[in-house]
Amino acid sequence: MKLVGISGTIAGSKTLITVKTVLDEIKRNYPEVEVELLDLKQYNVQFCDGRDPATYTGDTKTIIDTVASGDFFLIGTPIYQASLTGALKNLFDLVPISALQHKVMGFVATGGTYQHYLVIENQLKPIAGFFRAFVAPSYVYVHNEHFNEHNEISDEGVLERISNLAHELVFMQKQLKTALLHESQK
Repeated sequence: MKLVGISGTIAGSKTLITVKTVLDEIKRNYPEVEVELLDLKQYNVQFCDGRDPATYTGDTKTIIDTVASGDFFLIGTPIYQASLTGALKNLFDLVPISALQHKVMGFVATGGTYQHYLVIENQLKPIAGFFRAFVAPSYVYVHNEHFNEHNEISDEGVLERISNLAHELVFMQKQLKTALLHESQK
């Protein structure tokens, strides 16, 4: 089972910290899960122009292939102007539907106002629905105030939600894998 964690921004550090915190929780509790981090800040990704995803090259091909290799996903974004980042939206536009279809997704978001958590409900979950993905019921929204002076998540409630999300993601993926195995044996 391969979990791909995606930090869907090319600016700032809080989203990457949040994604890494969830991934670390999974690595600590589920060493059998292969974990890969896809930090969009580290790649020079082309804008989607509608062509076949297989025709992209370079970093764009790398991120498409990395997403396609995942069995389940943790997706993080900061919230800018009451929306997900353009970098993350571009990633969703680039990957073929089959890369995310019938796979488990979990979401984390960071932001400067408490109302921005609604972006997960109103924008990210519908995108998952378009891909026909299974969405973990919990998600984590981290406000700037939840980080300490060392840029670490310090709020106990947020850390508990991170732990819950980590466990839900792995539980859902294991259940899905078991169900698909039983279905194929019929």
